[in-house]
Amino acid sequence: MHIKPMTVAVWLALAAAGQAHAASFEKTATGVVVRPDQGAAKEVRLEVMRNNIIHVVKLDQPGKRLTPSLMTVAAPCACKFTVAGKGQAVTLKAGKISATVSLADGRVHFADSKGKVFLKQAAEAIAPVTVGGKPYVAITEGFNHGTRDAYYGLGQHQNGQMNLNGEDVLLAQHNMDVAVPFVVSDKNYGVLWDNNAISRFGDPKPYGPMGRDLKLVDDEGKPGGLTARYYVGGKLVLTRHEKDIAYQYLKDVDENWPKELGKLKELKDVKVVWDATLSTDKPGVHKMQLYSSDYATLTVDGKQVLDVWRQGWNPWYHNFEVNFTKDKPVKLHLEWKPSSGMVAITHNDPLPQAERHSLTMSSEVAEAINYHVISAESIDKVIAGYRHLTGQAPMMPKWSYGFWQSRQRYETQEQLLDVVREYRKRGWPLDAIVQDWFYWPQDGWGTHDFDKARFPNPKAMVDEVHKNNARIMLSIWGKFYANTDNYKEFAAKGHMWTKNVEDGALDWVGPGYKNSHYDPYTKEARDIYYRQLKTKLVDLGFDAWWMDNSEADVLSNSRLEDFKQLIGPTVYGAGEVTFNPYSLVHSQAMIDGLRRDQPDKRQFILSRSGFAGIQRNAVAVWSGDTVARWNNLYDQISAGVNFSMSGIPNWTHDIGGYAQEDRFQSGDVGSAQENRNAGKVQIKPEDLREWQELNLRWFQFGAFSPLFRSHGEVVKREIHVISPEGSEMRDSMVWYDKLRYRLMPYIYATASDTHHNAGTIMRGLVMDFPADDQVKDIKDQYLFGHSLMVAPVYEYGARERSVYMPKGASWYDFDTGEVHKGGASVTVKAPYGRIPVLVKAGAILPMGPVTQYVDECPDAPITLNIYTGADGSFSLYEDDGVTNAYTRGEFSRIPLSYNDKTGVVTIGARSGQYKGMVSKREFRVRFIKPGMSTSQSLDDAQHTVSYEGKAVTVRGK
Repeated sequence: MHIKPMTVAVWLALAAAGQAHAASFEKTATGVVVRPDQGAAKEVRLEVMRNNIIHVVKLDQPGKRLTPSLMTVAAPCACKFTVAGKGQAVTLKAGKISATVSLADGRVHFADSKGKVFLKQAAEAIAPVTVGGKPYVAITEGFNHGTRDAYYGLGQHQNGQMNLNGEDVLLAQHNMDVAVPFVVSDKNYGVLWDNNAISRFGDPKPYGPMGRDLKLVDDEGKPGGLTARYYVGGKLVLTRHEKDIAYQYLKDVDENWPKELGKLKELKDVKVVWDATLSTDKPGVHKMQLYSSDYATLTVDGKQVLDVWRQGWNPWYHNFEVNFTKDKPVKLHLEWKPSSGMVAITHNDPLPQAERHSLTMSSEVAEAINYHVISAESIDKVIAGYRHLTGQAPMMPKWSYGFWQSRQRYETQEQLLDVVREYRKRGWPLDAIVQDWFYWPQDGWGTHDFDKARFPNPKAMVDEVHKNNARIMLSIWGKFYANTDNYKEFAAKGHMWTKNVEDGALDWVGPGYKNSHYDPYTKEARDIYYRQLKTKLVDLGFDAWWMDNSEADVLSNSRLEDFKQLIGPTVYGAGEVTFNPYSLVHSQAMIDGLRRDQPDKRQFILSRSGFAGIQRNAVAVWSGDTVARWNNLYDQISAGVNFSMSGIPNWTHDIGGYAQEDRFQSGDVGSAQENRNAGKVQIKPEDLREWQELNLRWFQFGAFSPLFRSHGEVVKREIHVISPEGSEMRDSMVWYDKLRYRLMPYIYATASDTHHNAGTIMRGLVMDFPADDQVKDIKDQYLFGHSLMVAPVYEYGARERSVYMPKGASWYDFDTGEVHKGGASVTVKAPYGRIPVLVKAGAILPMGPVTQYVDECPDAPITLNIYTGADGSFSLYEDDGVTNAYTRGEFSRIPLSYNDKTGVVTIGARSGQYKGMVSKREFRVRFIKPGMSTSQSLDDAQHTVSYEGKAVTVRGK
């Protein structure tokens, strides 16, 4: 942040405790600079970014220059503002927000346009640290101690968390965890924390092993650890005392696994059981985490609290809490059945209640405390403030909101084409097919070459996909084998992280190959990356780009201190300085090149990771390598909602879960990663039923996700493969696929708002019903647009579920037509083939016919479903769907409104136009009244009108 001072400085002398203390403030062209008398910050800089946004920087040294932000693109505005000192404070006012800084200690509080304080600093720490031989600071800033405000956002975190007040959230990129340091409150304010390093919301203290904080006593009464029992082949082979459960990383397994048992990966039928009592002199609720892969079952005081499975190579955290009484032992029992996995339990002592319920942000490495505060009239407008600061989301191509079929992986060109042909033959809607990794020769990762034996003519493959009116996305990585020319070019120019190669680390492919990732933090490196791709891949005509492993996960399951050495240095310093933004600058390499070479084509990038600002790069994010478990399906709901409320509107997930247990692997199976076997098993009938039901429930949820995408490994996910012919599963999957296309007028108009109005597709209930306290921590429902409320089914065998109806509206059951008044929970039927979808009374839900791909029939009639019982409106948006003409104003809107008192629907005059616009179309109007099912008669309508751009009205009967 660079502030140009004005010529007049205002100096104040403060008197405190009978002693004079010098403090000062200086008005600048964009805000004010304050040098407080004392406190951690020696200089506080405020800038007006908009009339409702203030940028704050707090420095340990006056006059310190900062590295330009990676996440923000906005400049200070030419806004009117005032700066005034009064007593021991100075206040900056800017229309809809003001900030008051204490001249005594630099503390800041923020007020809205009416002068009501909404954010008040309560704690601060700036401590010097040395990283990579350079001086930095570790920072903490705490606000609103003891608050009841609800908090959302912070990216994607798969722990069943919705309202984050009272929670701890680690902001460190991982395969399934996406760090976006932006938090928004139900009280219509937000904080964008501008830091690139590992950060935390909540407790600034990192979680540690249990023995760090708790008193552990094993089964024999020996203090300082647990009793560990090792079983192989069902027989107890070793019992020993262990200080902690210490298998979190691969090095831990190598170093701590009992040598007398041999290597874990060479053993079969292994089980480890830990028993201990835990106690503490700090009573209260202690937050703990089970970090695990493979099968793990955790029992606390005889009660099972976790029963989880993850694929062995991809462990992650599972949060749980234990309520301790002072010095009273709690019994812990953990059973772990590893194949090659990892496990640990981490812990933190409880915080004082005021700190526990606060907005506290901290970072391990920083140049300064640096954040933006946004005040607005709604959560949507707070998110609009985030987009103003970090960049607007461009329109995605319309086809990207259709159905995506993917698999890990299509091993040949013909396999991929056969899937497209099959969907077209069966008449099932499909818009995109995906070619996952390893289309290259085995030793050619990073060459960008296709294996000629398996993909003899990639250009012909792309052309045939297009001939079938579908699109194709290709997987690309920032990873390169050391033997490739592309690696060598990066390395020669200093743009390759080489330590992983120097260490001799091998990946999992074939015999294993030395590899690393390029460093995208300079323009030269990004330009090289795109140039290497262009002639070999971009020029083949692919429609979208899947930027996998974009955290970047250079060497999975490394100890954190080792991993930081693998992702640096960069021009910004050591690897930990830029731990989180890789996906932002990596995707910038691709989008900059594509926009230069294809200036009028809408782009689409899918990334496994994300960061603040990534939406400006035409990026959608998916939830990583999830697993086919009911608890992981449940976790997707709150993860997707909070990610969307982090300001990045396009999100998706692997329908069915990426990986699955061996018991589910039957039928026509494909490949598995990590050199694992993927052979068929003789599946038990009960396992097959569960597998099919889990996939169906996930598919139903996917139909109401921002992007509708089926993907996974081993068991193939194509509808005609995974669902039996003539089964209810098949019928339901096809029905939801077709419903997605029927809803396309509604979905695309909702998607258009993400660009034109900084809108959000997958919406937390609190966004539309902020006055209803009951919605603020609902983890398993959300709004899909403003009109549809979705309640996924995530329990095996469930045929009904409780759904809360938000207060302030009435709700139609999409299937039965039953109307529920808001403000109560209702048990709603959820038969095998359906999930509960509720439509808000007053909604105008535009729907079209079933098509094989979006815009197959651009002039098809549109049915307006009018849900009577309240007034309503909707803006029907249309454009060409594929070009950037919308940025030049080439789109149309048709305003739709319904007056419930008169029963009149008005189809308003069209505004705008675009090339290829359908000037005359037929609207069908259907009035939905209580008891009328929408789903059972999707083609019905009571009125038909011809529309040519001028306003017309329809009166209900």
